Amino acid sequence: MSDSFSIQEVVRRTGLTSRALRFYEARGLIAPLRTGSGRRFYGAAELERIHQIVTLKRAGLTLEAIGRVLGRGPHDLSAMIDAQLDVIEAEAARLADIRSLLAAVKSRLARHEALDPATLCQLIHDSQLAASGDMAAWQAFASRYMDESVQAEFVRAMPTIDCDVSSEEYNARWHDLGARISASLPLAPDSAAAVGFVREWMALLAPFSQVATPAMWEGARAIYDDVDNWRGEGGFDPGFDGAVWRFISAATSAALARGEDIGPVPAWMQANTPQETE
Repeated sequence: MSDSFSIQEVVRRTGLTSRALRFYEARGLIAPLRTGSGRRFYGAAELERIHQIVTLKRAGLTLEAIGRVLGRGPHDLSAMIDAQLDVIEAEAARLADIRSLLAAVKSRLARHEALDPATLCQLIHDSQLAASGDMAAWQAFASRYMDESVQAEFVRAMPTIDCDVSSEEYNARWHDLGARISASLPLAPDSAAAVGFVREWMALLAPFSQVATPAMWEGARAIYDDVDNWRGEGGFDPGFDGAVWRFISAATSAALARGEDIGPVPAWMQANTPQETE
């Protein structure tokens, strides 16, 4: 099969995970070639199909919706590429404008020149535009898992989330905890070690827990129930995979059922937590 790639080669060349490729296959979205021994190989047709799936996912479609779209018949790959190029070119032009402005401001500062109000307003505008772009990307992603009212709750709450470390350090802590939990699996969810991991998890989650409504909590749960399908997409990586998430979910439920102290949780969850009896 010299005109096709193994699953390992597709992973290496595309950045997708083998788990995602198998998941697409399980959902009936792709059908890779199989050798007599069962090894998967992906030819041009399968790779074009994967490109369509990834493109439609970036547009915010769920896999169920993608299945319906792709089931309608052949799609114009050239048109999809044109759409991607339009987005990239618009973003490139925007970044070029911002780069020119920053270079000019840096040059003026080097000459100890004061910045005029118009330039300062432009800097503020560009900062706001970058932030709104990040929010738009998040909303496109979140729309797969929650309705607009819940997204609005997240948007209102995000500015009030108070974390005592930088985002880089916070993300590093999640990756460290996720790696340690993954290395310990399989582990009984009702064990003492599991409770320890749950307490660490809840401590890291505290900035969100302090502002989360029940709807936000369920929205986040829906997102992470599907983590293996989107992890790494668009730079979104929570630091753990589906196996870790399922373990933490089971361990949390087991601890709450026993009346264990699992650390900081939302006030509404505390009210619904079973209390220990004497």
